[in-house]
Amino acid sequence: MLNFIAGKNIKLPILVKTDFMKKIIPFLVVILLIAESLSAQVAGKFWIVFTDKNNSPYSISNPSAYLSSRCLARRAKYGIPILYNDLPPNPSYIDSVISKGVKLLNRSKWFNAISIYTTDTTKMAAIRALPFVQNSKYVTRVKPHSKDPSFFTETVEPLNWPHNTTNTDSLNYGSSYNQLHMIHVDCLNNMGFRGKGIQIAQIDARFGEANQLPAFDTLYNRGQVLGTWDFVWGITNVYDDTNNVDVHGEECLSCMAGNLPTQLLGDAMDANYYLLRAEDAPTENMIEDDNWASAAEYADSAGADVITTSLYYTTFDDANTNYKYADMNGRTAVASIAATICAEKGMVVCACAGNLGNNVWHYVGSPDDADSILTVGAVDASGNYASFSSTGPTYDRRVKPDVAAQGVNAAVASPSGGVGGASGTSFSTPIIAGAVASLWQANPNMTNMQIIQAIKQSANQYFSPDSLRGYGIPNFCNANSILTGMNGKQGQSSISEVYPNPFQSSISLGFFSTIQQNVEIKLYNSIGQVVYENKKKVAGNGNTLISLNGLISLPQGLYLVTIKEESGKVFTSKVVK
Repeated sequence: MLNFIAGKNIKLPILVKTDFMKKIIPFLVVILLIAESLSAQVAGKFWIVFTDKNNSPYSISNPSAYLSSRCLARRAKYGIPILYNDLPPNPSYIDSVISKGVKLLNRSKWFNAISIYTTDTTKMAAIRALPFVQNSKYVTRVKPHSKDPSFFTETVEPLNWPHNTTNTDSLNYGSSYNQLHMIHVDCLNNMGFRGKGIQIAQIDARFGEANQLPAFDTLYNRGQVLGTWDFVWGITNVYDDTNNVDVHGEECLSCMAGNLPTQLLGDAMDANYYLLRAEDAPTENMIEDDNWASAAEYADSAGADVITTSLYYTTFDDANTNYKYADMNGRTAVASIAATICAEKGMVVCACAGNLGNNVWHYVGSPDDADSILTVGAVDASGNYASFSSTGPTYDRRVKPDVAAQGVNAAVASPSGGVGGASGTSFSTPIIAGAVASLWQANPNMTNMQIIQAIKQSANQYFSPDSLRGYGIPNFCNANSILTGMNGKQGQSSISEVYPNPFQSSISLGFFSTIQQNVEIKLYNSIGQVVYENKKKVAGNGNTLISLNGLISLPQGLYLVTIKEESGKVFTSKVVK
């Protein structure tokens, strides 16, 4: 040991190679080489972003090569263009990455990216050196599961609230009556609107033994499950047939598609479904956010109308990748950006607010902080705020959640058969999603933004939204009346409700035109200056979705949107930033 004395200059001894050092140095070198070799063997998953889509076999002029006919029909119906972000990543880029000895997991056209798995992370240097790789992100270290498989806070228990099993509706809802009547979707169901013709993509964990339970016999016998895919393992089997532990997706599905007369009825029994697994339940890693985006793209390409997801992300096993509240602005997390893109592509996304209301972090997470979607909170059987339901607002002060539904002791299909009660925003969300499908069936010519706006407008806190229940508990019977009233005006051109209002960076509105024509879109500030203008061709005798983008730099205040037809007639709507 060297002793240092204040105020003295001390000469350090010169190290001399001794016989001992000659022996120990080679040993240390071997140890270092072994350590380096072991570190290279650590398996990991990475998100690789490409620089461009140049020289791709895909083109905007031939979208049928990568989008389904149903997806293309939706785009055409609502005037939604095929864009650069619709093009899949360049296959040659993907092949070049895979040739480095890694495994392809998922691909993302919207982010021009792929996720890969490697057992040797030193291969990433060669991948990063490829001229078309823009950047890479570590998203998961593969390791033993760090959480118990039952990490979801929702568990199925006996129903413990008074429920109506003898209602006089044409359908006998049994234990599910209260949760459906609360949002008045039973009104639509009894009129015959149960989601027929609507496609719902459910992005979740695994689906237990849904393909074997009596509650889903009708669903499978009628062929209403159109497709399945596991974005965690890259296989078609999304069920947990081995031990029936991962049942979260199954329970959520029952809120929409369950059919046990006199016991449990879902509110979208006639809809068609895609069952997509993005969540690796026992772990929590950033790649699950990326999985969600890939699943959402799958849903869009397949032509789904509604996405329901009872997943949310805030913190991860690797604390270095945790989100901060400042990230909850709808423009940071991959899944949140993807959810907003889904809205731009014409879908309605229903996302659970989360169950962190009693925690230090009590805010919504990803993807439920996204703009232009329905984020769903939870209330009890009497409509009171459930204390576990995550709250808003988003970091950029938007209202979240958007609406609320029963999430305390909601009736779900029990994994053992029969019906039980489960609590969590995981269940209030599919209840709303099923109702969206039934409402859209009743109003097939309305855009996704018109559907969302009518739902908000029907809610019991529409004029005084808060951070607990958002705009409140919607009334789908009233939402139908709102949309029916809009349908009644369809003999003449008209602007639908502008959304979102207040807006932040963009505005969407529906415009019904009696003829196909080119219209001029302008946005005026409060002193009459034009701050945005554009032209767009609109469909004849139908609704066209019109988006005003790039408005983030505009100051707060009152604005006026105008649509001018070729005839010179002008339609206006006020908006606020």
